[in-house]
Amino acid sequence: MNAKSSLRIKYGKMLYSTFSFPRKTSTLLMRNTSKLFALFFIVVVTAGAFGQRTTASGPKNPVIIIPGITGSNLWNKKTNKEVWFKLTRAKDDDIRLPMSANLDQNRDLLESRDIIRSVKIASFLPEIEIYERLIYALETRGGYHEAKWDDSGKSASQDSFFVFPYDWRRDNVENARLLIRRIETLKAKLKKPNLKFNVIAHSMGGLIARYAAMYGDADIPSGVIQPSWAGAKDLDKIFLLGTPNDGSILALRALLQGQTISNTLPIPILQTFTRFDAFTIPSIFQMLPTDGGMTVYDENFTPLKIDVYDPNAWDEYDWSIWDDPEYKERFSDEERKNARPYFLAALARARRFQEAIRAVRPGKPPIGFYLIGGDCKETATAAVVLWDEKHKRWETMIRPRSFTRTDGTRVTEEEVKAKLTSKGDGTVTLQSLVDDLAPVDLRDKYLPVAGDMFQC
Repeated sequence: MNAKSSLRIKYGKMLYSTFSFPRKTSTLLMRNTSKLFALFFIVVVTAGAFGQRTTASGPKNPVIIIPGITGSNLWNKKTNKEVWFKLTRAKDDDIRLPMSANLDQNRDLLESRDIIRSVKIASFLPEIEIYERLIYALETRGGYHEAKWDDSGKSASQDSFFVFPYDWRRDNVENARLLIRRIETLKAKLKKPNLKFNVIAHSMGGLIARYAAMYGDADIPSGVIQPSWAGAKDLDKIFLLGTPNDGSILALRALLQGQTISNTLPIPILQTFTRFDAFTIPSIFQMLPTDGGMTVYDENFTPLKIDVYDPNAWDEYDWSIWDDPEYKERFSDEERKNARPYFLAALARARRFQEAIRAVRPGKPPIGFYLIGGDCKETATAAVVLWDEKHKRWETMIRPRSFTRTDGTRVTEEEVKAKLTSKGDGTVTLQSLVDDLAPVDLRDKYLPVAGDMFQC
């Protein structure tokens, strides 16, 4: 992409607008519909911007689509039945992973076979498009065709796109390494060692793409972390759509209250996974706010010093799963025995993951990232902890509501909202997307940004 590109975007009912996209300064104001689809449209219809050609008139570099958390299906290998996404699941189709301190061994019979292209809620309702619209736009407007990872023909490397489904419950580093291996295997089949891929990564998929670019097929280094940028030989332009680069307090909310899927996929129903499901999923811990990226207030809106990666803080503020009244009912004796060792391992791994994607090394990073997100919707960014005298425990408020202080003072919902939200796309704050917490003098090394677009 040039430093400044003219983008012509078709959006809505034959509505055309031309936008200027200067490096690091562009903001797009668009008719507000589905935030997710709007972001996709911005990227897809400007496919020429990231579709770099090997020669002036030659084929475009291939593209990889990496979905966000919950954006890949899960199938039971034993029963050959789809478990996720389904409105109802059989008892033996639990999405919870096994728990032990050895995170790598916590595996079950579920595997991902495809990204979620669309879902059918009921026979009398139309399908709801998830990533299908992105795929359709790549094909019809970008001039791409879908290829498979086991393809070895010439067309697989020219004007093609690949989808990267993955088990979104598992460790992000594991999935980043899987991505690099898949790319390397394909390049060997195609006999194109110098081939590079562009990436469209949504939400948590952006964290996977970042790690893959920074470390290639390597685990988090021990000791002092310094990125090798080994993935630069495989990856070129990386577009991050609504990626929580500074983490998200919604990850904490999922671990405390469970998750409504309509918050992570644009499905207007209330299917949820519980906090007990979320607890067993290491990737959710890895999306917790980075060190210094989460503000927690007391009832007077005085910021508290809380390290979300310190297990003692979880015990102190009643965040721990074993403090839940349903804990014994939801987990077996064996699971309860393993819960704390697993939790300590998952939390430590999450801290290390955040340190890895925020590590720097001397010199200019060889890859630049393009940030795409929202900048005008109220988005959760902080929490308030309130003492519940009746139940003798702390209550953590992330979704704004009114409350009464211990001295009897009433605090309105609007006052709470002003403290607990900031601008973003409704899920990821603008601050997190642009990694605003990075030191100013190191910002281009923490997250080297080649360009950005924000939708309101």
